[in-house]
Amino acid sequence: MRSIWRGAVSFGLVSIGVKLYSATEDHDIRFHQVHATDGGRVRYRRVCSIDGEEVEYSDIAKGYELPDGQVIVLTDEDFDELPLNSRREIEVLEFVDQEQIDPIHFEKTYYLEPDGPATRPYVLLREALENTGQVAITKIAIRQRESLAALRVREGVLVLHTMRWPDEIRRPDFAFLDEDVEVRKQELQMAEALISSMSGDFDPSQFSDDYRDAMAALLDAKQSGGEVQQLPEVADAGAAVVDLMSALRRSVERARGGDAASEQAEEPEAPVEEAPATKAAAGKAPAGKAPAGKAPARKAPARKAPAKKAPAGKAAADEKPPAKRARRSA
Repeated sequence: MRSIWRGAVSFGLVSIGVKLYSATEDHDIRFHQVHATDGGRVRYRRVCSIDGEEVEYSDIAKGYELPDGQVIVLTDEDFDELPLNSRREIEVLEFVDQEQIDPIHFEKTYYLEPDGPATRPYVLLREALENTGQVAITKIAIRQRESLAALRVREGVLVLHTMRWPDEIRRPDFAFLDEDVEVRKQELQMAEALISSMSGDFDPSQFSDDYRDAMAALLDAKQSGGEVQQLPEVADAGAAVVDLMSALRRSVERARGGDAASEQAEEPEAPVEEAPATKAAAGKAPAGKAPAGKAPARKAPARKAPAKKAPAGKAAADEKPPAKRARRSA
């Protein structure tokens, strides 16, 4: 166990150094909130309600909201300046009978261990409490919160129960308390007889958490049946941004490289070498015949043009009918 508090029990003029340990632990089966479709964890972020920015834990302070909506912000330094004598001391205030303490006041339970050479005064207080049958009422401050506490002996160890303050205990306010409900004598006798028949010594080991056992059996059955989702590895947010930028950059470079490659692939298919023959054929044609000269230009982008334009003389022969029509119009 790891101690969560270290200080001293002040018993009159006697000071007993002690370490505080949590006496209980939670065995509940814990669940995470996950996305139902893929099992991914649902995470929460600390976001400022004003600027919408995520807030680092080191920048978070405690705030007290006033009735008019204004907020008083307190820092760790403000809390350190508060006079809290019970921060490192468990001061014994009085001794009472344990039967006088209603269990509704009990909150959490801790073990006290003697610290260093404090074993002898620790045992002294333990035996005094056992012999008198008394419980020590004390004060202690844990995590910046002062509480009443009851100090008693259990199995040779001093046990500390933190307690609620009186104004933290709610008063029951139910309508039936004001009603005059009569109970028949025979019914009361039967109820008392039933209680007597079910009476016994309390042994917590006789009881079990049936719901937790059933939940554990359900999880084992699902695991054995293969109803388990394998979650993929998820990179952190920073790496995701870097990878995204890198992917975008590579995509742009690939797109530019693809355009250049397509241009280079198209260049050999253009009739570069046949351009002089085309010009020669165009030179044989009469001047002012622009429409006839554009015909070879339209065929240049076509990839099948080189095969059709092998005989240059044929191209000149094909141009004679338009020339004759031009003379008739003249």
